[in-house]
Amino acid sequence: MCLSAIRMRRGPLQWLLVLGLLAVSAGTAQAETPQIVRVEEDWELVVNTPEPQSFAPQVSCVMSPRGDIDGLHAALELNVQSLLTFLAGGVQLQLWHGETPLNDRKFPSDSVMSQPGETVTWTQTMQVANGVITFEVINGSSQTWGNFGGQGYLKVFLNTDLSNLNGYDPAVSVANSGINYAANRVDSLILKKIRVYDSNGNVVEHSTPIVVHPPQQ
Repeated sequence: MCLSAIRMRRGPLQWLLVLGLLAVSAGTAQAETPQIVRVEEDWELVVNTPEPQSFAPQVSCVMSPRGDIDGLHAALELNVQSLLTFLAGGVQLQLWHGETPLNDRKFPSDSVMSQPGETVTWTQTMQVANGVITFEVINGSSQTWGNFGGQGYLKVFLNTDLSNLNGYDPAVSVANSGINYAANRVDSLILKKIRVYDSNGNVVEHSTPIVVHPPQQ
């Protein structure tokens, strides 16, 4: 499913995001606790020398509305599709509840990475509205799959009792994302930017890159 089962406590980055929304909301007539309704994460993967015969590397990036992955979360797989039948190559967005798979969507290309020095970029989104939580990949760009995401292929949703995404913690994304196979064939995996949107239409962006791979000492 995902790279790690590490459960992270809420870290300073989450509080930075929430405090930023609080500061924005404080200028309104009624300064209430902000309700985060949408989160966007911009990711970048840089591959050095892929190995198409073994469909290497294989990458997974996780996103959760809560401070862990014990419950509902999504996982994006690149260059491999492990649900429900294992396939080499391609891009797959998976929906999980803990260790139980709930749904998956595939981009209509099973191409395997073969281009040295390829850079792949994409945005993972999570949104809650009217009792439904939606995960979607948008703005994907690569040599292997071309432009992917935003066409509805990589979009999953589920009814939820969540009314906001205030439990989102980017430390969970970082801790549970990475290179599942052939890490030596990847130069870097970086969470470039994070944007959070509140119910009043305010947006706060965290633009300091967070390096997932190679592991930081």
